[in-house]
Amino acid sequence: MRSVVLVLAVVGLAACSGDRGLRDMRTNSGGPDEFSVLPNAPLSLPSTTDLPTPTPGGSNLTDINPNASAVAALGGSLTRVNAGGIPTRDRALVAGAQRYGVASDIRATLATEDAAIRQRAKYLNAFNLFGRDRYFSTYARQSLDAYAELDRFRAAGVATPSAPPQ
Repeated sequence: MRSVVLVLAVVGLAACSGDRGLRDMRTNSGGPDEFSVLPNAPLSLPSTTDLPTPTPGGSNLTDINPNASAVAALGGSLTRVNAGGIPTRDRALVAGAQRYGVASDIRATLATEDAAIRQRAKYLNAFNLFGRDRYFSTYARQSLDAYAELDRFRAAGVATPSAPPQ
């Protein structure tokens, strides 16, 4: 009996040995190579080895215009973008979204409001005896029922796309 267990243990260990996973990673198995997809700019040596002083908002010495490089890499055209960085075909959409004005401090306002909501929820979580996550119940009043909105828009006569079944 001992010899059978010993033989099975040796066979099991022998089956686990090998470098099948490493071998596939070392050789090109015909899959995509992430380095061949990414267009890297050529490396350049600086004139001195001293580090330049940081300039917040300044340009990168190697990649002067990264946005233009990204647009070109994705097959876009820089001639179709206006001075504000908005593509010509999206101007009407941006104008419609900004028709009632744009709050410049919207991120700070939302962060303050969210902090207040989380502070109120913190008091409720103090009575959480079972350690349940209260994230969804905290934000439940702010959630949107997609199917109720779809029915509301359809009743108003608005053309809506199809939606998956409930």
